[in-house]
Amino acid sequence: MTIVLASTSPIRLQLLTAAGLSVTSVAPRVDETSIRDALVAEGAHPRDIADALAEMKARKVAERQLTDLVLGCDQILEADGRIFAKPETPDQARDQLHQLRGKTHKLHSAIVAYENALPIWRHTAEARLTMHQISDDYLDAYIRRNWDSIRHSVGCYKIEEEGIRLFSTIEGDHFTILGLPLMPLLAWAGTRGMIPR
Repeated sequence: MTIVLASTSPIRLQLLTAAGLSVTSVAPRVDETSIRDALVAEGAHPRDIADALAEMKARKVAERQLTDLVLGCDQILEADGRIFAKPETPDQARDQLHQLRGKTHKLHSAIVAYENALPIWRHTAEARLTMHQISDDYLDAYIRRNWDSIRHSVGCYKIEEEGIRLFSTIEGDHFTILGLPLMPLLAWAGTRGMIPR
């Protein structure tokens, strides 16, 4: 069975292939911003927003890839009761990191599997990250050095890069922070006989 990742995220594709899975990547073409904003307006929990977005991505691709197993993923950052999105400009990244510094925020990472255009498995995991009270000077320099990379990240940081220096404590597994709850996915795939044990 072919596994199709309903995402163009290079890190998610890399994590799956590094785990020995045969995966192709397809862009889901979902208006994430409109969907997320509508769910926020309805008062949906951040965990449920991540799950709904992951499912919509999987469903969109599964409708075109009927015979394949399709994985949809999404990640939501929650801090002080607010939902944060990927920054569009360095100034937005600066504002967001100013709001996160010295505080703990949550990352909700969801994955939904579709087969024969139907949802058959889902999982949402949470990580908590506490940021140092970083100085304005370091923050500005960090954004200047890393903008091309962090603009693709909901938190304006990547812990697999220099972003790890922003944090004092991290609770949760590495894969959840990267936006893919890989361990539960592999456990499920093993029980289905999709991967040998």
